[in-house]
Amino acid sequence: MSELKPSIHDETNGLDYVLIGDYYIPAVELPEDDARPIGKWGQMHRAYLEETNPLLLNHLILTGKLHTYLADLNEQAQERCRLIIRQMTAAEGVTKDLKRRSQWEWVKAMNSIVNRAEESIKGEPFYT
Repeated sequence: MSELKPSIHDETNGLDYVLIGDYYIPAVELPEDDARPIGKWGQMHRAYLEETNPLLLNHLILTGKLHTYLADLNEQAQERCRLIIRQMTAAEGVTKDLKRRSQWEWVKAMNSIVNRAEESIKGEPFYT
């Protein structure tokens, strides 16, 4: 009986395997830690991937790119939402002067704008 090698490399899939007992186990390393938060948009997109594209989700998990992918998407969505909110407040005349005159009206207007901006982000191509 031949002696088993302590590690092997499979050319067909590009993975390295290490010998543990009598079995070869894939030598998978965790990716470097990315301290950026995934946030609301990243979590929502992960749930979307689980339902609609589990193959892509599994690929991102196995390659160690899921966190970076979701953090990038979250940053893009947040920036896009900020831009839409700025544009809508300017178009609808929601200013600091309104806030000073009537805080209640300003809060109602801003809540409406934020809700509409978030709904528009959910339908944009980069999010889905």
